[in-house]
Amino acid sequence: MEQGTIARLTDKGFGFIKREGQERDLFFHSNELEGVTFDELREGDKVTFEVAESPKGPNAVKVSKVA
Repeated sequence: MEQGTIARLTDKGFGFIKREGQERDLFFHSNELEGVTFDELREGDKVTFEVAESPKGPNAVKVSKVA
């Protein structure tokens, strides 16, 4: 599991996670959230996740908010 911070959230049910040491933010979709709803997330929240490859490049899956 990797850790990061919610960088941006959209009103379309997806957002981006900032990873330390990485230039590009990682995309995630609300379908990949575990134990938290999209409405409960705020920019700046710490999260854990796994990285998976998609046709559009890497994205975050199994995203959970750090308590």
